[in-house]
Amino acid sequence: MKLLKRFIVKKNERGLLLNEGDFEALLEPGLYQRFDWHDRLAVQTFSLNSPLFDHPLAGYLRQHQPQLVERYFEAMDLGEHELGLRLEDGKLVELLGPDSRRLYWKGQAEQRLERVDLTQGRQVPSALLARLNRPGIAGLEHVLLVTVPAFHVGVLKIDGAVHDLLQAGQYGFWRCGSQVTVDAIDTRVQALEVNGQEILTRDKVSLRLNLVANWRFADVLAAHSRFSKPVEHLYRELQFGLRAAVGTRTLDELLDDKQCIDDSVGQHLQALLPGSGLEVSSLGVRDIILPGEMKTLLAQVVEAEKAAQSNVIRRREETQATRSLLNTAKVMEGSPTALRLKELETLERVAERIDRISVFGGLDQVLNGLVSLKAG
Repeated sequence: MKLLKRFIVKKNERGLLLNEGDFEALLEPGLYQRFDWHDRLAVQTFSLNSPLFDHPLAGYLRQHQPQLVERYFEAMDLGEHELGLRLEDGKLVELLGPDSRRLYWKGQAEQRLERVDLTQGRQVPSALLARLNRPGIAGLEHVLLVTVPAFHVGVLKIDGAVHDLLQAGQYGFWRCGSQVTVDAIDTRVQALEVNGQEILTRDKVSLRLNLVANWRFADVLAAHSRFSKPVEHLYRELQFGLRAAVGTRTLDELLDDKQCIDDSVGQHLQALLPGSGLEVSSLGVRDIILPGEMKTLLAQVVEAEKAAQSNVIRRREETQATRSLLNTAKVMEGSPTALRLKELETLERVAERIDRISVFGGLDQVLNGLVSLKAG
């Protein structure tokens, strides 16, 4: 019995006629009928909406059917140091990496390849950069797109080596075959906090200190060429300087002159920072935290000192009051008028505390009753 098979290839499709999985023919849109005595024929269709022909038979067609490939496909083959820009109807849609070998169906959109020579440099031209920033482009893993913000600079590293310093703006770099990174560095003054440093003083008292330093990059390239992590290096130097300043002084010296810590750490940095690309504009100890038992002892010492000062002041005031009374007595002894004024003052004080006073014998009797005078 004859077996007649019908195959349909739509207008936006192409078909491969396979005989037991082997290539037989390439079919354009249309209706096909074949007698298949042993049920060996099959047709595999491909939509032109997905133009890439990624099939195991691609290599066979390239080698044994070059005329067919030239008629139905756009071959895009790239060298070791080339990168490809695939355009559909003039619009960039895909980036192809080095050594790519691709076949794309002809017929629905114009396929075109633009080549980029990687030996001419890794930076993407500004005109092409604008095209790469559009959405929907495939293969962007082959390019690094980066924006360096305002008040920053970008440190360009290729395979771990510093290559250039980038000012604020947009940049692109081809990644093919190399690791390309851009580190955005803030060039403004920044605060670096060194917190919770447990340090023993020279007299074995444990202190916890917090220090703050205001710093900036004076030369970004110099800093990154000298140190792998400049900020971490500065942090460690602040730690070393702080420990040297505290560990060589007693607690009393530190409490009497807190500025000595700032001065000592500043001198430590001045000897190390020149030529490092880092600059510290100011620094200072924010907190000095004593252990609980030391706080109690210091509070007792301060309380005792204040109590002693209070006693000294009280004795001084008492002495001055006694001396003033003695001087007043000497004045009254030689001046009856001054004595009489003092008597009137005393009477006024007494009258302020008494609601009612009855006077007998005149004011003199009241005064004589209050103050007994010895005839001179």
